Amino acid sequence: MTDLETRAVVTGTPARRAGTRRAYDRGRQRNVPLTVLLWLCAAYFVLPLWWLIVSSTKDNADLFATFGLWFSGDFHLWDNLTTLFTVRGGIFWRWLVNTVLYAVVSAAGATLLSAMAGYAFAKYDFPGKKALFSATLGAIMIPLTALALPTYLLFSNAGLTDTPWAIIVPSLVSPFGVYLMRVYAADSIPTELMEAARVDGSGEFRIFWQVGLRLLGPGLVTVFLFSLVATWNNYFLPLIMLNTSELYPVTVGLAQLQSAASAGGGAQALFSTVITGSFVSILPLIIAFLFLQRYWQSGLATGSVKG
Repeated sequence: MTDLETRAVVTGTPARRAGTRRAYDRGRQRNVPLTVLLWLCAAYFVLPLWWLIVSSTKDNADLFATFGLWFSGDFHLWDNLTTLFTVRGGIFWRWLVNTVLYAVVSAAGATLLSAMAGYAFAKYDFPGKKALFSATLGAIMIPLTALALPTYLLFSNAGLTDTPWAIIVPSLVSPFGVYLMRVYAADSIPTELMEAARVDGSGEFRIFWQVGLRLLGPGLVTVFLFSLVATWNNYFLPLIMLNTSELYPVTVGLAQLQSAASAGGGAQALFSTVITGSFVSILPLIIAFLFLQRYWQSGLATGSVKG
């Protein structure tokens, strides 16, 4: 008896089917171009992060005198962190707190508004529904930088510039989040479940709050992370909206710190400090992703009606 026949007897798989599966597996292993392409994509995303980690352990001299993708002989990470959190009276702490405040509040508000709008688009029929949804899709195509100047003029007339609201309020609008929640709500919330809740006497708001939101969990986490990252990394909007250094987020604060050093003739004095600040600023995003990614594992069938 051949190995193929023995495998078919043990596993209960016909010999022809087992042979086909084995040939298919071997074919997948020989897909060298696809493997090389995946490695190149991985290197494209990982190498900048690796460079940031390595560079944050060097001082200003080693940044230019050593290989950029490997550590130098001396380890200066602690010295860079000390300088980062003590420069200009420890203002980096304030920038970090501002960034957390702007990002978390904006992401939570954008997630809630996107869930409400997406739920309405998916489960209700009302006049102008198609036109409004088409306008939402069109808004996805508009770059945020094109809206920065009109937004500044509106907030300037309202007297809200140079305040936290100038960053939080524009970030509450997420057309992509509305689209994503509309698609997700259409598949994950059974209409029969909503009808059963109405028969039991529940109002529409209660159905959304106690039934809809519980079934939209993975979608809510996805929109929250997208909005969190977008607000955390936003640079242009805070740059034109804020004038007070104490209100800056990390993105604008580090850029202004480097610009001030360059203007004062000390362009190299804060290179390692700014790089270390960039490394510290991405750590909360990594922690948030690692903590929330487990909620993505529940698919669209989560909370579905069982017979």
